[in-house]
Amino acid sequence: MRKRLPGRVQLVVAALSFVALGLSGAPASAQPRTPAQTQPQTQPQTAGQAVVRINEVESNGGTPGDWVELVNTGSAAADLSGWVVKDNDDSHTYPIAAGTSLPAGGYLALDVETSFGLGSSDSARLFGPGGTTLVDSYKWTTHATTTYGRCADGTGSFATTAAPTKGAPNSCAASWAAWPGAGTVTVADGSNVFGTNLSGLSFQDAGVLWAVKNGPGTLYRLVPDTGGKWRPDPAGGWASGKALNYRDGTGDLDAEGVTFTPDGLFVATERDNDDSDVSLPKIARFDTSSTAGALNATAEWNLTADLPAVDANSGLEGITWIPDTFLTGHGFRDEHTGAAYDPAAYPDHGSGLFFVGLEANGTVYAYALDRTGGGYHRVATFASGFPAVMELQFEPATGRLWAVCDNTCQGRSTTLGIDAQGRFAITARYNRPSGLSDYNNEGFAIAPQTACVSGRKPVVWSDDDNDGGHALRAGTLNCTP
Repeated sequence: MRKRLPGRVQLVVAALSFVALGLSGAPASAQPRTPAQTQPQTQPQTAGQAVVRINEVESNGGTPGDWVELVNTGSAAADLSGWVVKDNDDSHTYPIAAGTSLPAGGYLALDVETSFGLGSSDSARLFGPGGTTLVDSYKWTTHATTTYGRCADGTGSFATTAAPTKGAPNSCAASWAAWPGAGTVTVADGSNVFGTNLSGLSFQDAGVLWAVKNGPGTLYRLVPDTGGKWRPDPAGGWASGKALNYRDGTGDLDAEGVTFTPDGLFVATERDNDDSDVSLPKIARFDTSSTAGALNATAEWNLTADLPAVDANSGLEGITWIPDTFLTGHGFRDEHTGAAYDPAAYPDHGSGLFFVGLEANGTVYAYALDRTGGGYHRVATFASGFPAVMELQFEPATGRLWAVCDNTCQGRSTTLGIDAQGRFAITARYNRPSGLSDYNNEGFAIAPQTACVSGRKPVVWSDDDNDGGHALRAGTLNCTP
């Protein structure tokens, strides 16, 4: 459940975030503005073919505090042993640990908060080994509401970013493209049918749309209504949705994401609403053929031990499923084994992997779930491009993985694809449609390609706040990129 509070979302991540291009990051959050600032003073530095620069600066309480990100734009790795970061005070030093290497194209986020804090009028300075030779610097006169970052990465001038992207490519305001579909968006439900807290969405086919509510935990089977709208299926006991319980029949699942797969319907949850102060990130499977009025999970996977410790209201938000055939066909790399993904390495996982988004850090985690016993293996971790990811959707027709943010990021979306190294990396960044207000949209679903009409297919957003008495809105997406 996302209830918006003013100010920054504080994220929980490790003290040192070291991420190669296209790998996982842990971005912080904020809203952009344009404060007074000065441009950088730089001194070229090369070590062989390595070129290291300050790339992004967080000076106002980020993840978990102030940080300075470096990037290597060269073609060879850089040994950063003994390098030093300082602010505008020579006595404030952050030495980089011996043995630290920054690969070509890599990003290194240094949490300088452990040594000193960055002020509203301050500077970040990078020195070579021993802390005497200035390599790069950037000076500002007031805090950025997001961060200061180079646009383009490593080479451009510093500017206020569209969103912090700690350990990942910068989010530059000019890099957000227009929505790849019609700008028109329409209401897609009746007045106050769902109320607040409607969250994840997933199409089963062109005629069935699944939705979950995070409080009380409820699963809805939606069918087409007149005027292009959707309504709860009046048959099979679905007219008011069905309550979701844990496998033992207890609890009230804070259901945030849902995905319909050939292996069943799966729900991502943040916690048990009956114990709402405790984070409990779980994936649960449900039998949608059941005629019962309330559904007990048929299987559960508790990911608490494998994920960062987060606030009870900042856990799993989005979930989607990607078939093994797509992953192997595109050279997906298994970070667990360090080799090309081989489904046979996980004999009880079904026919695909589950990708979940963590609200607290905007990171996506891919899992092979054992169908018996509740076991799992993390296969990959990567950045969504947002400080908080609210929904994930795989689009089979184009092979794009969509990551969606809510009004924390002005309702924007990114698409990701598998790069030459076998890792998911951002391929495009999109603004929300011009006709869609900046709602607290926590759900997003893409209709199958069979629903294409005149080159466009339907998409649906769900608004957790039920603005104007409506929780669903519909738009379109181009059927081809």
